[in-house]
Amino acid sequence: MLPAMTDAAAPPLPNASELTQDGPAVRLFLVDGSAYLFRAYHALPPLTRKSDGLPVGAVQGFCNMLWKLLRDMQGDTPTHLAVIWDHSEKTFRNALYDQYKAHRPPPPEDLIPQFPLVREATLAFGVPAIELPGYEADDLIAAYACKARDIGGEAIIVSSDKDLMQLVGDGVSMYDPMKGVRIEREQVFEKFGVYPEKVVDVQALCGDSVDNVPGAPGIGIKTAAQLITEYGDLDTLLARAGEIKQPKRRETLINFADQIRLSRALVKLDCDTPLPQPLDALTVREPDKEALAAFLEQMEFRSLARRVGDGSAAATPGTLDRPAAPPKAPVVSVSYMGAAARAAAHPVEPVKIDHAAYACVRDLATLKAWVAKATDKGLVAFDTETDALSSATAGLCGVSLAIAPGEACYIPISHCEKADGLAFEAPADIEQIPLADVIATLKPLLEDPAVLKVAQNAKYDIAVLARHGIQVAPIEDTMLISYVLEAGLHGHGMDELSELHLGHKPIPFKQVAGSGKGQISFKHVALPEATAYAAEDADVTLRLYHHLKPQLARASLSTVYETLERPMPAVLAMMENNGVRVDPEALRLLSNEFSLRMAQFEARAQELVGRPFNLGSPKQIGDVLFGEMQMKGGKKTATGQWSTDSDVLESLALEHELPRVLLDWRQLSKLKGTYTENLIAAIAPSTGRVHTSYALAATTTGRLSSSDPNLQNIPVRTEEGRKIRKAFVAAPGHVLISADYSQIELRLLAHIGDIPQLKKAFQEGLDIHAMTASEMFDTPIEGMDPMIRRRAKAINFGIVYGISAFGLANQLGISQGEAGAYIKTYFERFPGIQAYMDATKAFVREHGYVTTIFGRKINIPDIEAKSAAHRQFAERAAINAPIQGAAADVMRRAMIRMPVALEAAGLSTRMLLQVHDELVFEAPEAEAERACAVVRAVMEKAAEPAVALSIPLTVEARAASNWDEAH
Repeated sequence: MLPAMTDAAAPPLPNASELTQDGPAVRLFLVDGSAYLFRAYHALPPLTRKSDGLPVGAVQGFCNMLWKLLRDMQGDTPTHLAVIWDHSEKTFRNALYDQYKAHRPPPPEDLIPQFPLVREATLAFGVPAIELPGYEADDLIAAYACKARDIGGEAIIVSSDKDLMQLVGDGVSMYDPMKGVRIEREQVFEKFGVYPEKVVDVQALCGDSVDNVPGAPGIGIKTAAQLITEYGDLDTLLARAGEIKQPKRRETLINFADQIRLSRALVKLDCDTPLPQPLDALTVREPDKEALAAFLEQMEFRSLARRVGDGSAAATPGTLDRPAAPPKAPVVSVSYMGAAARAAAHPVEPVKIDHAAYACVRDLATLKAWVAKATDKGLVAFDTETDALSSATAGLCGVSLAIAPGEACYIPISHCEKADGLAFEAPADIEQIPLADVIATLKPLLEDPAVLKVAQNAKYDIAVLARHGIQVAPIEDTMLISYVLEAGLHGHGMDELSELHLGHKPIPFKQVAGSGKGQISFKHVALPEATAYAAEDADVTLRLYHHLKPQLARASLSTVYETLERPMPAVLAMMENNGVRVDPEALRLLSNEFSLRMAQFEARAQELVGRPFNLGSPKQIGDVLFGEMQMKGGKKTATGQWSTDSDVLESLALEHELPRVLLDWRQLSKLKGTYTENLIAAIAPSTGRVHTSYALAATTTGRLSSSDPNLQNIPVRTEEGRKIRKAFVAAPGHVLISADYSQIELRLLAHIGDIPQLKKAFQEGLDIHAMTASEMFDTPIEGMDPMIRRRAKAINFGIVYGISAFGLANQLGISQGEAGAYIKTYFERFPGIQAYMDATKAFVREHGYVTTIFGRKINIPDIEAKSAAHRQFAERAAINAPIQGAAADVMRRAMIRMPVALEAAGLSTRMLLQVHDELVFEAPEAEAERACAVVRAVMEKAAEPAVALSIPLTVEARAASNWDEAH
């Protein structure tokens, strides 16, 4: 059991009466989280969660200890509180001495999965959980304690760690919650034989075997204290070491002087450590009762949950003077957060937005004054308001600027009245600056290389402005900064980021423009409402930039942002504006063909059933398959209906004709609705081209996605899909070039997993699938049966996606037993792949994320899910993510370099599309061959110099009059 922490055992902590105007305005409690956790782990017997066997004993002990501390603090009125954690990465001390903490044993296996849970627990209790990459918890404690002391406040460190005793002094003390004692100057002297200001010198001499700090061999605390007391300080001692009478002691100090100085650097805490959150963000506040109850219920800590419900602890704060509706606790290391904690935690005090302070700029002189102020500042956030979602066709309604928090304006351009559903030109009383004058005035600012422009989802805004002759640069994108920092943890839209990081809910679009059939275009919104909405967007974006950008450096993700994300909006904006030609007549003919074949499939399906039914109704299909025809293998959804998804039908199609007919009908229905009809509707009248929209922050791995229309999912391996690609054509006198990476993910697996057989095959240019088949089935490559190669190919491409025996059996049309044997043989012949998978799973379980070879961080929050099935899915995602993410990073690097390379080669070739591992270009016929060579060279060398791949990347590039023939 945990040692009793009785009120009688502890000296009285500061009470409310001490907080007078003459007393400290800040009383900061800093809890050493790791010390709490390890004490909880060793004090309690092992405990697992009943529902799934997850170890939770240390979490339970930690919660009880934190609960007790919060309860005991009720009469002591701390003003600020945080739990400080060590970050799992190495710190700056490892750079000073690579053996620092090298001998520490790894944490107990059953404690590792509890690391993220205690952080989630901290946040659920409404307490900030603070950690910082590159620094230890002790350094953060030192920095916060010194900050509180320097502003005249008081810091109380809740820990008994001897390393923290060097901080004790005026304004800083320690409290050991296990023994219930206060540690001040006299207690430090009892421990070290010197007062706190000399503790570092003593520790430098005696070293620390736990942290592997070398110190001076043979000198312990007692001797070290005597020497420091006699000579005054360490530097004086080392300078006068030759005077020491004891020969061994004298020789040790002389011979190991550099080692002793190194030890001092290792043990000295850094009060200048950057603060991940300002001191004001640590204000004591009540926990969110619902979030706390949800966390305790999730952990199955029902006894503690009952105490919370009884109001017997910090949920009823007693004499604590707290705001009635406090902001939620800050989050620093979001990778450790679960859903419950994220819902309960908030990083900063809510910002105060005064919409009435925003300006509506309606004359040229005022606009020029705003431009002058923005130019002088050297930083401006901007946003465009338009009358459509497509940046390639949208009309510009206005532009907003923000040059400081709360200092923003809106410049209306094309606002007009609307009556009886008809829009009229702006009457005289809607005074606006003409579009041409706005563009001419903003262009120098937005193109000024000395002024940094900040936007949220900058791609859209720069694409809109590019159509008006403004090439915005340089650009910062708050959406992409958030994406680099926290991909996979939450969305990256402005409204969500504002609520998460600023505590502010922006004006929703429907509030100013309505919703549904009653929604109006933004150009019809009245100017006061339009100004409040639009200027707020720029204001919030600027605030988000100031909040998020510094975190990139702290998280060591600046390079990822600068090289893989920040340049992409300009590249994609150019591609979206370029668009691609499609042949509408070819699409109409294809749509008619699909309709005819769908009717044939429908007739055949009804013939097999013996009656008419709706092939588009999942309910009717389920009733037919599992009710009337009594097919085996059915499963019901949460609504109680039979599942008829593609996996179910694919499985049934192995033994029955009807499911295959249904699948074929569905495929044609999807192609007809999604492509042949939608592509015709998507042709922009102004350009005669289709302009897709790319999403940069929609996937966790860095892959791009496209919409309106989606061009990523046109089937390339089916005849129907190839027919759709034939409708994508080049302009007269031009050709389309398709440049496609060959087996890039398998190549990256060979490199990342260090698989000798695969690397050798790629280096020698062998047929990788034939080589795999030869390894697995002891079959010569020459004269190999195509079916054997096909099986090896299915495993090669499926293995990193966690393909199961069931999935492989369905894909190859073989039994599950045979498929399982294939997978087993595969791992036996390629043990490096299994080793890579095992190492990746271990890493993601410990850290909650994986990284690509280019440094992209991919969070896998479901690795801590309650459901075992969800955790297993998360493991499969973690195995695939470094490979798919690296492929996405390679593609981004190629796309970023491509426009410059084409221009440098004197080519007018334009990049139009990106689809998975493929880029599509439009080139004049006369330069097609040279363009193919440039494109191929850029793509094949895209990883360099950041990563020296151990395998070659190869690209196939072809030119033709349409996309299908070029592919």
